[in-house]
Amino acid sequence: MVRDAVQGAYFATGTAADAFNVATRIPTLLRDLFAEGAMSAAFVPTFTKTLTIEGKDAAWKLGSQVINTLLLITGVLVVLGIVFAEPLTVAFAGDYVNIPGKLPLTIELVRVNMPFLLLIGVAAACMGMLNALKRFVAPAAAPALYNVVFILCTIVFYPLFRAAGIDPVMSLSAGMLLGGLAQILAQWPDLRREGYRHTWSIDFRNPHLREMLVLMGPATLGAAAAQINLLVNTRFATGAEPGAVSALNYAFRLMYMPVGIIGVAVATAAIPDLARHAAEKSYDAMRGTLSWGMRLMLMLSVPATVGLMVLAVPIVQLIFERKNFLPHDTELVAAALFYYAPGIVGYSIVKLASPSFYSLRDSRTPVIISIVTIAVNLVLNWWLVGRLGFQGLALGTSIAATVNATLLLIFLSPRLHGLDGAKVSIAILKIAAASLVMGLAAHWAYRGLTGAVPATILGTRELARAVNVFGAVGAGMGTLALASWALRIEEFRLAMSRVLIRINRSSSPRA
Repeated sequence: MVRDAVQGAYFATGTAADAFNVATRIPTLLRDLFAEGAMSAAFVPTFTKTLTIEGKDAAWKLGSQVINTLLLITGVLVVLGIVFAEPLTVAFAGDYVNIPGKLPLTIELVRVNMPFLLLIGVAAACMGMLNALKRFVAPAAAPALYNVVFILCTIVFYPLFRAAGIDPVMSLSAGMLLGGLAQILAQWPDLRREGYRHTWSIDFRNPHLREMLVLMGPATLGAAAAQINLLVNTRFATGAEPGAVSALNYAFRLMYMPVGIIGVAVATAAIPDLARHAAEKSYDAMRGTLSWGMRLMLMLSVPATVGLMVLAVPIVQLIFERKNFLPHDTELVAAALFYYAPGIVGYSIVKLASPSFYSLRDSRTPVIISIVTIAVNLVLNWWLVGRLGFQGLALGTSIAATVNATLLLIFLSPRLHGLDGAKVSIAILKIAAASLVMGLAAHWAYRGLTGAVPATILGTRELARAVNVFGAVGAGMGTLALASWALRIEEFRLAMSRVLIRINRSSSPRA
């Protein structure tokens, strides 16, 4: 969030921001397909199975060979991306030719950004191994370190590049590449302490590597829906009004923040257990883990959805509106955020449901569902963009994410003899009711605070906005707690107990 706020302050939704966001979309798509997507869906279950059955030595051997294979695959993709940067960019952003200098800048940025794929592939493999070993701190810190490096590069290199006659937007590319390297360096010490020693070899006769590669192709397609849908949005947005690409990007990142905090966190903790239960054919235990994960996700993601919809404008104002980011930019981003927010639940559940199929060694079903979802998103975007403008692209993506999650659960249920449907349905109804009350409380609290706490009282506009937004959020959270207590929502108690346990551990003195 801070990274995007810094980027917005320097580049807002202007030409350079649009060019960078398009240029970033291509390597990011490949990253999520061939690196992070395949790592979570194919590598983690295979690595966990090898670790459980054969021990660390066999698991380390598999880890080395997977990293080497990833370097080979992503290296080829990087070279192809650099060589064919121009036709790739024209395919995704051909309308930029109508704006002087925008298309050449985008092509140049594509070439500069492509090596990011190599770095993030290795970082994702390290993350998968550590998560399988239940070492979560370093993998969780690595993306945060990426963001810190990105922020520092933007602030430091922007004036330096400008003074040197280099396009200042290259400061964002520098942050992207150096941040990718930082993600590897953040995790390597923990892997070394666990006993990992890298070996430079690839043995395609290794049964575990072959199993992972067999799963990796379908896993790549199965995990592709979200990113391909976002790429489709980018293609439609390049032909929309100026700033639409950047507005959608900022809004998507804001929407995806709860997914990263909630969906990824719950899935990261649950996927190794799901893989272990599947390897042991303990389907009742697997169903229990999945049900627990879904209900916890719903308890956290539904209120986040309502909150972002109700407070879209003030949240965007607070985070972004400064320096070159003007009220017009706020309107664009908030409009997209309002329609993106309903997709939080779908995106979160997919993080848990899709890897469940690969744990069960079923790669066919999520691939088919992914293809269906991409088709649904394409049709919805084509239909909605003509009626709602670029905001229709955000709505189409949200609907497609919900369709994806729903289909995955429908086809997963028979494999696990149910998904605790009654318990999950009751949880959904209670959580939705509590979240609606929370949304109303946050709305009226913000309206009341805006009139009672103008900027003239606190001295600065930013401080007044912070007080108003956090006051509204606090009122909403308090109302949510009361509503959850009144409705006896077990998942709220569970979520709060987990948070309190973590706080107590962090604050307790060490011996």
